[in-house]
Amino acid sequence: MSRTYLIIKTAELGTIDFSQVLETSADTLVRSVDGTKTFIKWEGDQPGFVASLTGTEGPYTNAELRAILDTDVWRTESDV
Repeated sequence: MSRTYLIIKTAELGTIDFSQVLETSADTLVRSVDGTKTFIKWEGDQPGFVASLTGTEGPYTNAELRAILDTDVWRTESDV
């Protein structure tokens, strides 16, 4: 089964049902350099809470998300 990825605003972390995604908590999420974005991933059907999120980007495949994470929005010079 393939994974689906969705970029979300960190301001909406309180709406994530971590029992429906592959991350375990807000503390385990990767964040953008400026801290305003993160992403979640799941396998199978889209979790129900996703419909209530605003300003999402995606959904993406693993390859698509890896390309996005390789940009200045997600990486600093020290990460290279």
